[in-house]
Amino acid sequence: MTETVTWSALQSGGSVLDAVEKGCARCEVEQCDGTVGYGGSPDEAGETTLDALIMNGDTMEVGAVANLRRIKNAIGVARAVMELTEHTMLVGESASLFAERMGFTAEDLTTNKSINIFSQWLKGNCQPNYRKNVYPDPSKYCGPYKPVPVQHQNKRATSANEHAHDTIGMIAIDQNGHVAAGTSTNGLTHKIPGRVGDSPIIGAGAYADSTAGGAAATGDGDVMMRFLPSYLAVELMRAGADPSEACKTAISRIKRHYSDFFGAIICANTTGHYGAACNKVPGLSQFRYMVSTTESDTPLLKAVDCF
Repeated sequence: MTETVTWSALQSGGSVLDAVEKGCARCEVEQCDGTVGYGGSPDEAGETTLDALIMNGDTMEVGAVANLRRIKNAIGVARAVMELTEHTMLVGESASLFAERMGFTAEDLTTNKSINIFSQWLKGNCQPNYRKNVYPDPSKYCGPYKPVPVQHQNKRATSANEHAHDTIGMIAIDQNGHVAAGTSTNGLTHKIPGRVGDSPIIGAGAYADSTAGGAAATGDGDVMMRFLPSYLAVELMRAGADPSEACKTAISRIKRHYSDFFGAIICANTTGHYGAACNKVPGLSQFRYMVSTTESDTPLLKAVDCF
């Protein structure tokens, strides 16, 4: 169980970074919800690629990878970027080559399940997809696509699909107030190859600052990354907002522009208080998350009503 691994790492004397990495890595191995790790969320070409981020709230160092291919342990590669380079983010094939050179094993991320998802999508005329203002009509046909003349462009209606995207987001805080946060995901099912969501983007997918707290987000990353909700929530907690209020304000900021976006955020401050918030849309009326504290021997399932 992901939460148990994370909590055990802290209790055994591991750092908050160790806890976040081990928790996300367990989810990658277990292919949580099919939206984390290998064998899920194939893109338009049928390939699974991974995104991940880890942040040290003491030093403000970050390691992130996006569009990572062939490497199952995305969160481990993200930490390697943070600790073995002066960079913050590596992407695509170059990120995969870096990982291989740092000792990570190259493996096929495709499984029978992901092949089946891709095959069914092709049989269904590539529906849903994320194209607009192209021809042939992306709501009816597969590509290849070409742009339509500007005068004929129309905004394409889209609908939220709670099963098309998700993320493992983690915040760890130890007894000394050290904070770390991390994310891992295989992104949006049927995404256009090369697409990167919010998960590996600092301040969007996650953010940590040991003087204030941490936050992590999940949902429609293409929309959510535009508002840096995790960074906003941490700054609100720094200004005195309790975690629940900070989370709700961050979601409200996005709702103002995209009332029907699919998403949620979790927040925790340095005193150990926590909260969450989510936008209410069809398929998401309540958001569940797990919490481990010194007050309980087992992880606690929490829930918040979306608004």
